[in-house]
Amino acid sequence: MLKIYGGHFDIPSKQEKIKELEQITLEDGFWNDQKKSTEIIDEMNSLKEIVTSVLNTSKDIDNNLEMINLLYEENDEDLIHNIEENTKELSQKIDNLEVLLLLSGPYDKNDCILEIHAGAGGTESCDWADMLFRMYLRYLERHNYRYEVLSYLDGDEAGLKSASIKIHGNYAYGYLKGEKGVHRLVRLSPFDANHKRHTSFASVDITPLFNEEVDIKIDEKDLKIDVYRSSGAGGQHINRTESAVRITHLPTKIVVTCQNERSQIQNRESAMNVLKGKLKLLELEKKQQEMNNIKGENSNIEFGSQIRSYVMHPYSLVKDHRTNYETSNISKVLDGEFDGFVEAYLKR
Repeated sequence: MLKIYGGHFDIPSKQEKIKELEQITLEDGFWNDQKKSTEIIDEMNSLKEIVTSVLNTSKDIDNNLEMINLLYEENDEDLIHNIEENTKELSQKIDNLEVLLLLSGPYDKNDCILEIHAGAGGTESCDWADMLFRMYLRYLERHNYRYEVLSYLDGDEAGLKSASIKIHGNYAYGYLKGEKGVHRLVRLSPFDANHKRHTSFASVDITPLFNEEVDIKIDEKDLKIDVYRSSGAGGQHINRTESAVRITHLPTKIVVTCQNERSQIQNRESAMNVLKGKLKLLELEKKQQEMNNIKGENSNIEFGSQIRSYVMHPYSLVKDHRTNYETSNISKVLDGEFDGFVEAYLKR
């Protein structure tokens, strides 16, 4: 086991890389470029986490093997109990390492943009989209990801029509890429006077952020740019000035919005960067068939196209239709604890 994981993770080269990055952090002026220094620190911490996990797991395996060898000399009940307990813990640690091995896609380490769009259904779908928004924020907080809400468009009566979140952290895209698709909710509607059961849909899109400068040429005549007053939580500028920006790329129908910056110019720049990232994905898809698993296939936000169903009535069940992974604890999932679904998608 030690050789298997040591080979896959290439621990010696990672240790050398850590030393190299540590030397860079000691250079004069390292913190002058905040963005670059943060990226280096994040990469170094990610490598340290992997190295520590592999070495500790390998050490635990060796210790367990030593106890097993002792059984040949003496049949001790306490020793058997310790071996059983250690084996259970090792199984979980190895599962965690297996997930890390599966995060080997070209952009899995990257930051990402997570977008939520309410489907047809008015207030019901807008409220469901807002529930998903909260679910993802809770997930990000549990996993210590940094994030910025780039845009939040309120629903007419409740919830949200669309929202965009920029996520920073190790393997953000890799862990969340499986969330892309249509999410379906079945529940007794709080907006229905007769309290009837309703089915609502919302879509989630995940786009990796490219660490390098995206070299995409965009013709201004292909853009439709709208400015409007920001909505949702924000600083004093929110709802007072038309600082929010929505850019539509007419040839591809891609729409990006940003409202979290203080000025229209800053929001436009941020939105353009997101647009370039999306256009780069399209360009890569044309060149390589394997890029289809990054962008995925577009689906209508309607019945039959969902990747996951969340049923609150007449029973409690969350089921992923791609992996068949399911749980009856829907409240736990909606509170951001859906790691089982993430791991099942990566292992499928």
